[in-house]
Amino acid sequence: MISAEQIREHMPVMAADGAQVGTVDHMDGASRIKLTKTDSPDGKHHLIPLAWVERIESHVHLAKNADEVRNEWQSLN
Repeated sequence: MISAEQIREHMPVMAADGAQVGTVDHMDGASRIKLTKTDSPDGKHHLIPLAWVERIESHVHLAKNADEVRNEWQSLN
């Protein structure tokens, strides 16, 4: 099982199709990953649920492809 403690700041976040969808800014509570806004296509922070994480190595690997992630992530102003 994936634990929030395994996720570190500045880890790349990779979609299932191999595309990088962002970089970890920090954990937002125990169940959401906040991505940096500097890597964002719209200059905003985005949140993704920890439930989307398939595995963690040197990267955070998601179980969704990049299009799904971008369509379903939560955007912050």
